[in-house]
Amino acid sequence: MSYQLLDRNDPCWCGSGKKYKRCHMEFDEKIREYELRGFIVPDRSLLKLPKDVEGIKKSAVINMAVLDEVGDKIKAGMTTQEIDDIVYNTTVKMGGIPADLHYEGYPKSVCTSVNDQVCHGIPSDKVILQDGDIVNVDCSTILDGYFSDSSRMFCIGNVSPENRRLVEVTKECVEVGIKNVIPWHTLGDMGNAVHQHALQNGYSVVKEIGGHGCGLEFHEDPFVSYVSLPGTEMLMVPGMCFTIEPMVNMGSDEVYEDDRNGWSIYTRDGKPSAQWEVQVLVTEDGCEVLSK
Repeated sequence: MSYQLLDRNDPCWCGSGKKYKRCHMEFDEKIREYELRGFIVPDRSLLKLPKDVEGIKKSAVINMAVLDEVGDKIKAGMTTQEIDDIVYNTTVKMGGIPADLHYEGYPKSVCTSVNDQVCHGIPSDKVILQDGDIVNVDCSTILDGYFSDSSRMFCIGNVSPENRRLVEVTKECVEVGIKNVIPWHTLGDMGNAVHQHALQNGYSVVKEIGGHGCGLEFHEDPFVSYVSLPGTEMLMVPGMCFTIEPMVNMGSDEVYEDDRNGWSIYTRDGKPSAQWEVQVLVTEDGCEVLSK
């Protein structure tokens, strides 16, 4: 078996200093029972300890403050490079590091995805926000080695009812996801609930890109799908930390990558896409939203 138990009198793996039998033994036995039943279970490296949660929360304070600052200043006529400047300056001023900057060669501090851009839109002084645009600002932050990650949609000026509804339903999808983070259920249960809400409102959800574990690294296991089936994917257990960030399209779920920059993803049919992102910690009775 991949999930190994310790001797009951060994020091617990969590570093508490307690004997295993008085700390995580019962918890581990429950995980192994699920594994024996065929479930995919997280290994211990994916479970956040109290000190990790404290560090992630401190990082998230900066993450959310940065998005608040963007929300206060974003407007028609602003370039997406100006958004990037706000993100960089606010993050650094608060003692953090923009996690996006130089990540696998990414050139900017934030992703700004406008209208039919699904994700990974690269800020530019040539992209000027127009009245009626919808834009996703995806911000990731490092503080003392801990990572936080969230994104928000912004409606610029007089947005059409159709686009505004897409933005609102996408936020509802995230809220559905949060309600369906139930310990000892699967990520597939949560992802399917998100997908069904999008479908019921006439939208599609991008298959190729999803959420991810986050906290000690920018992108950790597991991959979090929002087109999954109930009872599939990894078991959600207390201590797991991951993002809920469905990318919801007004039209088809088909997308393509801009081969000029190797980053930006667009809807293939040119219809708008929306995304909200939160970072959650699985708890004993649901989840705690750490960054939003």
